[in-house]
Amino acid sequence: GHVQLAPPQNVTLLSKDFDMILTWTPGEGSPPNVTYTVRYESQERIDKWIKVPHCKNIRSTSCNLTCVLPNFFVKVRARVKAVSGRFQSPWVESQFKEYHLDVELAPPVLHMNVKKNLIHVNASFPLATCVESFSWMYDLNLWEAGSEDKKQYEGIFRKNTVTIDTTALRGNYCLSARSSFQSIDFKHSKFSQPVCVLLNHKG
Repeated sequence: GHVQLAPPQNVTLLSKDFDMILTWTPGEGSPPNVTYTVRYESQERIDKWIKVPHCKNIRSTSCNLTCVLPNFFVKVRARVKAVSGRFQSPWVESQFKEYHLDVELAPPVLHMNVKKNLIHVNASFPLATCVESFSWMYDLNLWEAGSEDKKQYEGIFRKNTVTIDTTALRGNYCLSARSSFQSIDFKHSKFSQPVCVLLNHKG
């Protein structure tokens, strides 16, 4: 009889930290030498399953599809099968997702340059090159440590630097930022861990 491999389980197309990733877990009783192959289809061309060259016969249980997506404004889904020697499992399909609508944002990393009466702040994002051209923004909060009163700088274009005049500020001040993105409505990441800096203290 023809032995079939157990199909991959928990096949999920998920958007995480600006990327679109297919993940799965090995089928029950999978042999140690099992590999996986992934294809995707877009709603523009249903039933045309397209190969993903970097996810053919891979050992890992995830495949980053971000930069193979032909259109970030069209829903896609992916499928995966297990292969071992001359045996293979049936394909298992994910649900449909659209990058532009479903993208999940990660907090940006803040970079600060503290001068005498100024702080220059900018944010970097963990972006794949193929999505760098999207209009990613960030919001920045500044507050005195221990205070609830936050000064907000909103909708700053990703590559722009915010310059804060610190002449009137004394003490320990903290900064935190979140990524934001306009699709149908505004999406936001969580705020980054605060970074605090001592300003104009008499040394």
